[in-house]
Amino acid sequence: MKKIGLGILLTVGLTVGVMGNRFMINEASAEEGAISYSAKIMDNVENHLEIRAKSAYLMDFGTETQVYAKNEKTHLPIASMCKIMTLILAFDAVNAGVIDINEEIVISERAASMGGSQVFLEAGAKYKVSELIKSIVVCSANDSCVALAEKICGNEQNFIDKMNEKAKEIGACDTLFANCTGLPKDPQYSCAKDVALMLKELLKNPKYYEFGKVWMDKFSHPEGRFTEITNTNKLVRFYEGCDGGKTGFTNQAGFCLAATAKRGDMRVISVIIGAENSANRFEDTKTMFNYAFENYAVEPVVEADKPITSIDVNGGKQKAVSAYPLYSSHSFFKRGESADIALEIKPNKLHAPIEKGEKVGEVIVYNKGIEVDKIPLIAGENVKKANLFDRFRDVGKNWTKRKN
Repeated sequence: MKKIGLGILLTVGLTVGVMGNRFMINEASAEEGAISYSAKIMDNVENHLEIRAKSAYLMDFGTETQVYAKNEKTHLPIASMCKIMTLILAFDAVNAGVIDINEEIVISERAASMGGSQVFLEAGAKYKVSELIKSIVVCSANDSCVALAEKICGNEQNFIDKMNEKAKEIGACDTLFANCTGLPKDPQYSCAKDVALMLKELLKNPKYYEFGKVWMDKFSHPEGRFTEITNTNKLVRFYEGCDGGKTGFTNQAGFCLAATAKRGDMRVISVIIGAENSANRFEDTKTMFNYAFENYAVEPVVEADKPITSIDVNGGKQKAVSAYPLYSSHSFFKRGESADIALEIKPNKLHAPIEKGEKVGEVIVYNKGIEVDKIPLIAGENVKKANLFDRFRDVGKNWTKRKN
C-alpha cells in the first residue's frame, strides 16, 4: 500500500451503532455527538426502566456509551464503593513495582483497629499483598484498605491525596475522597457516573477478575487462625456474566452497588446509589443489565490481532511494515439501528530500523463524521536497516523493471 501523508479514509460497511470514546475525546464536536446519541437512547430507555435508587448509571464498558442515567452527576456519599479507587491505586502500585503482589507487609496498630467491615488483621503480623487485596474485593475489609494505603504511601492522608489526583486523571471530576474506606467523613462524595468510570479503570487490571469472581473463601492469619469471607456482591453467583463489582452501605449513603457483567464480547457497567434496601440494589442492577443485553450488541471495528494496513519504510531491508492496532475497538449499538463507521489511517514517516511493537501511525474511528476513538498503530515485525548490498540489489531490480 502506497503511503499517503494526509491519511487514508476507509468506510466500513457495518450495521452498527455509535462508538463512544475509549479514551477522552478532546474535540467539542465529538462530545456533542456522544451527548446527542446518549439522549436518543435515554428517550427510549426511560420508558422501559423503573429504577428505584436515588441515582443510577449504565454504560458500555468499551465505548463508555451512556445507556441509562438517573441523577448521574448528583453529589452523594458512596460508602464502600470508594474502595474501588483504593483498589485502583493498589494495582497501580503493583504494576509500577512499588509493591510486589506476593510480598508480605506488617500491619500497623491503626490498620488493625479499623471498625466496620474487616478481616480482623493482627497488629504486627505479616500478610501477603494479594490476600489483602482479595479481602477488599470480596468482603470490603477496612483494615486491609488502611494497611495497603500505609504501605504504598507511608500514611493514609498521602494515599487520599493520591486518590483524588487519580480521580481527576480518569475524568471523575465530581468526586472527593476523605478516607480510603468510605466510612462516613465530610467532605466526601462522588456520583454514579464517576463511580462507573472508576470501576472501568479498575477492570483494566486482569488480576482483578481472579478476586472479583470469588464467592466464598478463607482468609488466613498467622498461627492457623482464619476468617471466613463471602462476597458482598451476590450477583457474582446469581447473575450470569457478573464477574466483579463493589457494594457499599452506610446510613448516610443507603445501599449502593457498582457492578459489571459480560456476555459474549459485550461488557457493561452499572452503578446504583441510595437504594432503600439491599434487595433493591441488586434488583435495580439486574434490571439495567437485562435491558442492556436484550437491546444492545457490539461489533468489532478494528481487532488487535489483525493487521489493518502496511506502511512504507525508507532505508529498510523490507520496503513496508505491517501495522496492527494497539488494542481492539468495538462499536456499541442498539439492535436494529445502523450507523456510518469510517476509519482514517494516518501513517508516520518511517525510516529503518523499525522494532516490532514500535508506534508507526494511528487509526482514527469516526461515527457519522464524528471522531470517537484514536488508536495507535504498532509495527508487526522488525525491519532492519538496509546495507550496501541491499541498495545495489534494489538498484538492479529497478533497472530491470525499467528495461522490461
